[in-house]
Amino acid sequence: MSRGNQRDRDRERAQARSGTKPRNPRDDGLTPEQRRERDAKALQEKTAKKAAQAVVDGKKNAGGDKVNKKK
Repeated sequence: MSRGNQRDRDRERAQARSGTKPRNPRDDGLTPEQRRERDAKALQEKTAKKAAQAVVDGKKNAGGDKVNKKK
């Protein structure tokens, strides 16, 4: 029994599928330690920004919540 060109088509499809996805998505040129340091720095910046925003929001509501006093 001959499979015709089905085998060739399957090979082409498999090659096309494997070629579109990167093998290693973490290939950013960093070592694991450098990646940890980068992520830790980003997290610290994010928490500092959130804390600063909380301080600003706290100052806005320092006089009391005027929206809920009208009932």
